[in-house]
Amino acid sequence: MDQKNAGLSTDGKDDQNGDYVLLKDDENPNLGVYDKPLPCFGCGIGWFSLLLGFAFPLMWYYATILYFCNYYQKDPRERAGLAASAIAALICTIAMLITIAVMIF
Repeated sequence: MDQKNAGLSTDGKDDQNGDYVLLKDDENPNLGVYDKPLPCFGCGIGWFSLLLGFAFPLMWYYATILYFCNYYQKDPRERAGLAASAIAALICTIAMLITIAVMIF
């Protein structure tokens, strides 16, 4: 039996009517769920917050709150960037505490 007669397509475009065909795997229904680009220019909220945090450190704390509230459950691709921002917030907090301790004593 020919593949076109079976209704299956190995190409991303259906030859018969020129429309695109949904390519998915029956064994893995989540395949293609994360094809949508990430927010904030495609790099994700976490990485965007990390970069913007060098100018506005409060962005690191915002991303830390998102990390601890499990925001990455919506999209696991966000996890690394949010964790990096949480680490940056921790380093910033320690640096501020050391600076304040040196100034007071």
